[in-house]
Amino acid sequence: MAQNKSAGVKETSTTSLREAIKQWEDNNNIKISDVEEVKLVGLYPPLEKLDQHMQTLSHVQLSCGLIATFWKLSLSTNVIEKLANFNNFRNLRVLSLGRNNIKSLSGLEAVGETLEQLWISHNLIEKLKGISALKELRVLYISCNLVKDWAEFMKLAELPALVELNFVGNPLEEKMTAEGGWREEVLRRLVSVQKLDGLPLIREVSDDVFREPLPSGTDLDHNDGVFNEAKFLQELFNETEVPGGCVQ
Repeated sequence: MAQNKSAGVKETSTTSLREAIKQWEDNNNIKISDVEEVKLVGLYPPLEKLDQHMQTLSHVQLSCGLIATFWKLSLSTNVIEKLANFNNFRNLRVLSLGRNNIKSLSGLEAVGETLEQLWISHNLIEKLKGISALKELRVLYISCNLVKDWAEFMKLAELPALVELNFVGNPLEEKMTAEGGWREEVLRRLVSVQKLDGLPLIREVSDDVFREPLPSGTDLDHNDGVFNEAKFLQELFNETEVPGGCVQ
């Protein structure tokens, strides 16, 4: 059964966000607020808190005021427990938080109008409260967490733009896959999703009947595509920036 997964391990010694920013700037010889993509991945000691220095990270001073310049922030493989201080991240489109100790999605409301991709696999999330604020979210990688019932899962139906979902390794998916009917249920419940757990979902609109992609090796129209296991695994664990599966 899926428990704890491979979320970040609690460390006695951690790196502060202020220290992480200074180290990044020293290593790259540039102000972190001047780049379009920021990666503070797998720090040692790991990063634990997203404190007030997130504001230093989020913007530069322009004549018109403070404005975030980058579009992707990667904080995966640390021991972050709480999401906070995302104010002023006006241009943030992709947020990578895989392999941390995050239990709640609360705190992302400030990027609800811009965030398009959330990569948050390998954490400790059981409840999806707060995800409805992400109205522009198109891609959600939330595999290897602790979501166990349909009531929580159905909060994803409040995401009108969602087209791609990775959900493998959650107790709900494991149970439904073992019993049979996981993909059919998701098809029925999330009408906007086009790709589930690395496989395309093909819908026959005329009869409101859903059909699965054919197995690998079957002749398909070029637009249908064929399941590519290597590509799927690469995509599935891309959000963590560290290859690996759910740890039992």
